[in-house]
Amino acid sequence: MLFGKNTSRGVEWIIAFLGNPGPDYAGTRHNAGFMAGEAMAKRLGVSISRLRHRALTATADIGGRRVLLMLPQTYMNLSGEAVGEAARFYKVPPEHVIAVSDEMALPPGTIRVRTGGSAGGHNGLKSIIAALGTERFPRIRLGVGEPPHPDYDTADWVLGRFGPEDAKLMASAAERAAQAAESYITEGPDRTMSKFNART
Repeated sequence: MLFGKNTSRGVEWIIAFLGNPGPDYAGTRHNAGFMAGEAMAKRLGVSISRLRHRALTATADIGGRRVLLMLPQTYMNLSGEAVGEAARFYKVPPEHVIAVSDEMALPPGTIRVRTGGSAGGHNGLKSIIAALGTERFPRIRLGVGEPPHPDYDTADWVLGRFGPEDAKLMASAAERAAQAAESYITEGPDRTMSKFNART
């Protein structure tokens, strides 16, 4: 059994902020999840800097629950290796693993909360699905917009940086994504989706 009742180590939830490590990727569209992680760390007054489970981590209390914050250092396509390792170690069930990632199908500045579903072509989410053995884990998606024309290489787009206007929108979206993650843990999925999915 991959996941069981958490009886010893205290962590009840995991929030995995997805991105690529290193300065070359800082501020890129694919690192929208990392941006939300930075916003969350600032909100909670913690530093996501302890290297464990192939990720930079921190623990924090959210609404009386012990939460592990993660910035996987495996590169995006192998995010599941870090997330799955942590989930097994702490015996956190998939429905308590929140993945925060970029989403091309949404415009910059928007976020969407879901309780599960397919990866939608996102390799980081595909990796987590494979590691957890299920699609039934919550995710918060930050819109980064679509390439300007169909011939534009998708990889070039997500590894590119935001323009000044979109960067402002993303800073606001990262803060709202952090708020949504807190709300998901303290208020549950239905109220969180009602509050945050209707906003732009």
